[in-house]
Order: sequence, then C-alpha cells, then structure tokens
Amino acid sequence: MRQRAFLRSGALLVVGALALAACGTRANESDGGAADGQKVVKIGVIAPLTGNLSAIGLGIRNSVDLAIRQANEQNALPGWKIELRAEDDQATPQVGQQAASTLADDPAIAGVVGTYNSSVAQNVMPVLDKASIVQVSPGNTGPALTMGEDLDNPKRPYHNYFRTCTTDAIQGPFGARYVYNTLGIKKIATINDKKTYGVGLVAQFTKEFKALGGEVVSEQTINPDDTDYSSVIAKVAAAKPDLLYYGGEYPQGGPLSRQMKARGLKIPLMGGDGIVDPKYIELGGDTSVGDFGTSVGAPVEALDSAKAFVEAYQKAGFSESYSAYGAYAFDAANAIINGLKVSLKDATEITTDVREATIQAVQNTSFEGTSGHVAFDQFGDNTTKILTVYKVEGGEWTAAHTDSFK
Repeated sequence: MRQRAFLRSGALLVVGALALAACGTRANESDGGAADGQKVVKIGVIAPLTGNLSAIGLGIRNSVDLAIRQANEQNALPGWKIELRAEDDQATPQVGQQAASTLADDPAIAGVVGTYNSSVAQNVMPVLDKASIVQVSPGNTGPALTMGEDLDNPKRPYHNYFRTCTTDAIQGPFGARYVYNTLGIKKIATINDKKTYGVGLVAQFTKEFKALGGEVVSEQTINPDDTDYSSVIAKVAAAKPDLLYYGGEYPQGGPLSRQMKARGLKIPLMGGDGIVDPKYIELGGDTSVGDFGTSVGAPVEALDSAKAFVEAYQKAGFSESYSAYGAYAFDAANAIINGLKVSLKDATEITTDVREATIQAVQNTSFEGTSGHVAFDQFGDNTTKILTVYKVEGGEWTAAHTDSFK
C-alpha cells in the first residue's frame, strides 16, 4: 500500500490542523472555469484527505493536481480544460463507496485516481465500473483487486481498474527473501491488523518465507483501533522469534514497535509500504531504529525520471509533501490524461462511449513516467516490478536494497 525525498524531511509533512482545514478549499484547486470555447472534463481523486492517513492522501491529491495543471498549460487536450474533483474517503470503505457514487453522478468525470487503501477499493471499484469510469490506483497493493480471489487461477474482476504500483503478491515474497537470504533470519512471528492490505501482505510474506525454509512461530492479529498491544506482544515474545513481520499501516505499526521493545521484545519489526513513512518513526521513537519496511519502486530521489516531478512539485507551493505515493499518483493521472487524448479527440461531450474508449486507451498506454516505465498487463497491473527494502537509521528511512522481482 512509497517516493523517498520526503523520507529525508519530516518537515514537509504538514498535516496539522491548518493543512486539514485548507483541504476543503483546495480539494478542487485545478478548477478555475474553462476559457471561452473550452469544454470541461474532470479527473476525480478518492483518497484519505483527513484522519491518520491524510499525509498520504493529500500527497496523492496534490500530485494529481500538478499533473492536471501541467496538462492544461501544455494544451494536452485541445478544446478541453481538465479540472480536479477530490473526494475524501477517510480510509473507510463505506465512505469511499459514497465518494465513488458522487463522482459517478458527475457527467464531466472521465477518470478517477484512487484509492489508497485496498479495502476501500473493494467498495469503490464496482461503482466506477458500472459507470464505465476508468480507475487508476497509485497505492492499492492487494493482489485480488486485479486477479480475483483465486490467485492460482487469476481472473480480472473489473476491466476499468488499473494501478501504477506493484502488488503484495510481489512485495510480500520480496520482503521474505530479504529476511531469509540477506538478514539470515529463519524464525519469525507475524501480526496483521485484520484489514485487506495487512492480511494479504502477511499471507504472501508467510507463503514465501515458509517455502524458503523459514519457520513462523506465532501468528497474531490486532484491531485497527487498538492502542494497547501488551497482550499480543506477550504471545509473540513467548514464541521467541528473531523478527516480527507486521501487516498494516504506520498509525498502528509505530506504536507497536515502541511497545514491544519497551516490554523487552527487542527484535526488528518489518512491514510493507504501509509503514514506510516518517510518521512511523515519529510514533515509534528511538525504538524504531533497525526496523525494516518494503515499498514499491525505487527511491524517487534516486530516479532521473523523477527529478522534474520533484522540482515542479516544490515550485507549485503545496503545503504538504507528495509523500509516499505522489509519484505513482502523478503517473496515474498522466495515464488517464493519455487515455483522454485518444477518447476525446473527436468528442463534444463525456458519454458512456467516451468513458469506455478511455478505459481501452489506458489499457494500451505506455510511457516513461516519474516512477519508471508505465504500462499495464492483461490484469491492469503495472508491468514494472521494482521494489526497495528500507531500514530506519539516523531518524529516517534509508534505502538498503533495491531490485526487480523475478
């Protein structure tokens, strides 16, 4: 369910009351009214713009906003002005479904970037599919979203759904190989937060770790709203693992790391992209040193392809960092814009036929994006499968290992 320049500057993550208060007035920042003779087409965003995950959601929204601004400046769609319409899903499936319905009812919407949470995506996808609206996620990593529940016999559930990030079917095994082969750890415990992302990530990690010859000595769960983890920590400690693998996000992961080490379980915690955020270190404190996390793609600051994005984002004056998925959101928006270049070429309004043509055009798109090459396979997954292992050192996440998954 991460760009890395933000990892070096926690100061960029302005998610306090002022930033959130501004959210409502800036959600449709690309709006401004079409010039004379221009028609309006809208790209929606569904992301957590408030709450614990707002740092990521605001980065997604701002990055889509930037892509739209650039497209309008370049007259990418002659005769058309692109506008942004952002909806807050609060990282909640039901709220996300309502947001999708709101966007689907807007006749000018031709595409949506989102969601961040895989659990929210499950409620959003059928709504947008019914309306023939293309959806490109920058952060969903649940494999079933593109391949169905039976991963051994994959079948694409929705033809309108794509993603620019890779999946937990790749991320989990990538992490397992690093733990077993590179760290030399053969005995671990797992905890997941019972959410779609966390459960799926742990399942994929566990499958690969056991296949390599590793042993999982304890498998536990927590609730997403838990704050005291003493009971589950005691169960894990009794099994004496050498590493704890956590499936979940940083609001719970950081405190879990801090509490387990305070209670004497002084082993590394490793998670997926859901924890690779400066907020994890803030919540975990000094005890997070030595923890690991995997994330999709290579560190953004290490990519030549991302330099223009980082510079343009900084110049745009956004109050918030582009955060973990900004680069992927920027590429998702541009995938939709590339699709609209085809579907709107001879169109005078947004119709169902135009929306369907946009879906097909996105399926066929191929370009060099900020996060790397962007193209989609028969399931709607990005064909680029590069990941990175990060380690907490010196108060920040630092890249330890980047490689393509084979």
